[in-house]
Amino acid sequence: MSHYRNKILSSLPSDELEQIVPHLEHVSLERRMVAYDVLRPISHLYFVETGVISVVSIMRDRTAIETATIGCEGVIGLPVYLGVDAVPEQAFVQVPGEALRLPTSQFRTLVARMPTLRTLLDRYCVCVFTLAAQCSGCNRAHTMEQRCARWLLMVHDRMPGDDFELTQDFLSQMLGVRRATVSETASQLQQAGLISYTRGRVFIADRAGLERVVCECYGIIRSTFARVLEGRDEPNVLEAMSLSDDGTSTVADGAGELEPSADLQRAR
Repeated sequence: MSHYRNKILSSLPSDELEQIVPHLEHVSLERRMVAYDVLRPISHLYFVETGVISVVSIMRDRTAIETATIGCEGVIGLPVYLGVDAVPEQAFVQVPGEALRLPTSQFRTLVARMPTLRTLLDRYCVCVFTLAAQCSGCNRAHTMEQRCARWLLMVHDRMPGDDFELTQDFLSQMLGVRRATVSETASQLQQAGLISYTRGRVFIADRAGLERVVCECYGIIRSTFARVLEGRDEPNVLEAMSLSDDGTSTVADGAGELEPSADLQRAR
């Protein structure tokens, strides 16, 4: 059995693993370390073992908003697999950890003769598309408490323990809001006993409570990864919904104004 925490590597058959392992280089993921940069050639793919790498979209004023959270379930560098050398996003380390990296040139040689790896990467692409799309909708439709809970749960899923490094500056960047807004929300979550936050570290004190606060987006993303990558069923709120009639979409038009969330009170 593979000893890798990374789910793509651990899912490879022994013959494919034997091909790729000699070319993997262990690297420490230091906070803000860039895995690939905006419109620069992607030199390596990173199979994350621990920690979190964020893919961010960059605005003209140099601000950045996260579009994907990547941890031990996946790999950084998907554009290379899709035949693209450079993209207008940046990928950098959000939560420190460890990874195994593979030079782009070597990856291109290996992937051609590794059918299981290709299948896994095809499926992982679908998951990342869903992740980016659902997070985009979440940022428009849901409250700050729900969005913060989603992000914390997604990071918690990717970490080996219940605490991890996280500054409020980073969290504000990931959620695309002012630091003061993040500070207020984190304080509310802490007062509710769901997390504790001190000196740049977050401890998940009550995961079940966070799951009561979070919006449906977390479950939709988690269910997609479980079903597509792992072949196991997890509940998905969309399964019970009728969203079309005789081939015509019946979804609602847009989202209304956000109201203060009552979920945090229920989680206490």
